[in-house]
Amino acid sequence: MSHPTRSASTAASEDLFRRALAVASGGVHSPSRSYAAVGGGAPRFMVRGEGAYLFDADGHRYIDYLSGYGAIILGHAPERVVEAVRRVAPDGLLFGTPTPLEVELDERLCQVIPSVDRVRFTASGTEAVMTAIRLARAFTGKTKLVKFDGSYHGHSDPVLVSAGSGFSTLGIADSAGIPPGVMEDVISLPYNQIEPLEEVLFRQGAQVAAVLVEPVVGNFGLVPPKPGYLEALVEQAHAAGALVIFDEVITAFRFGYGAVQDRFGLRPDITVLGKIIGGGMPIGAYGARAEIMDLVAPLGPMYQDGTWAGHPLSMAAGLACLEALREEGLYARLERLGRRLAQGLRDAAGRAGVPVQVHQMGGAIALYFTGEPVDDFAGCERSDSERFARFFRAMLQRGVHLAPSKYEVWFVTAAHTEADVEQTLEAAAEAFRSLD
Repeated sequence: MSHPTRSASTAASEDLFRRALAVASGGVHSPSRSYAAVGGGAPRFMVRGEGAYLFDADGHRYIDYLSGYGAIILGHAPERVVEAVRRVAPDGLLFGTPTPLEVELDERLCQVIPSVDRVRFTASGTEAVMTAIRLARAFTGKTKLVKFDGSYHGHSDPVLVSAGSGFSTLGIADSAGIPPGVMEDVISLPYNQIEPLEEVLFRQGAQVAAVLVEPVVGNFGLVPPKPGYLEALVEQAHAAGALVIFDEVITAFRFGYGAVQDRFGLRPDITVLGKIIGGGMPIGAYGARAEIMDLVAPLGPMYQDGTWAGHPLSMAAGLACLEALREEGLYARLERLGRRLAQGLRDAAGRAGVPVQVHQMGGAIALYFTGEPVDDFAGCERSDSERFARFFRAMLQRGVHLAPSKYEVWFVTAAHTEADVEQTLEAAAEAFRSLD
């Protein structure tokens, strides 16, 4: 089992990328997988995941902190989840009917998220956000949406206005192909600043259907809300007659068993879920109190459908994952490893004379190459992209796999060990020194 070095072969990945370029747009099926923002070239083509590690087509092992962009929390191929999928798959992959498993996962989510009385599953977080916006418009009879600069909520038309993450990585302002009328109904504001929201709601509140927010931002790094910010946001939105949508696709079950909204003592009107609740399988969900969900067909006039919604394999994997997350001490361990990794990165950068900001919450980490605080998207934008690209390459060569973007979060999983973290910090110390 080899570890990548500066001279390690990547011939297999390069050949696969060459073939992919001829048959897939840009050679990838999601732009966030491209290495365009970190110097280009062939991304590593992974063939296997096991615990905290990924293995590429050239046989190299990497300590993985991409973790499926946050969908993985138990590690790759955890036995309990894999066994659940094995158990269900032989009975049929798709029925197009209700199944007992979806009822069980419905019940679990409603039980642990107090703001949610009823749930609807989709096949992705993008679909769930898209439908949550439609539901808010149906409930309020209003059309405008308030969102926040740099926050990514999937790739449906309205939320691609001033979106972050993959958009910012590729230097794209707004997606082509969005009609002007869609953009006119979206207002994007700076996160963590309540005054711009107050002004917009004062002037246009009668037209605003919903305020859509990641309660803890996970798409321009990891940025928690300033004290009192979310509370003021909810209060101001409700005073204007708008619903509050919390996008918890990344945050739910990431920092504790349930939604992160509970940490702040808040109850949004609609909650969007995804990633972890599928245990590594495709999934999305949205939920709300009964009077809002009663508008969803077949009970009400707001339509949402999906052949893959409530897919049996996703339900089985999700239930197994959520059951595994009940393990005593699991979240405390993620917090401990996250703190060690974050502080170790700060120390290593300091010794190398490289200015950085490191944010950490639970097992989630964000590293910014800047000496300035990062409280919003503009702060992330000002961080040094070129230094990140060089750091990314240096870490990859030393066997540490990160997202190829300065806007993404590092995710520690339950499969990472203290030894993995220490090896990562040794690689980071070398990588920081190489930036001179």
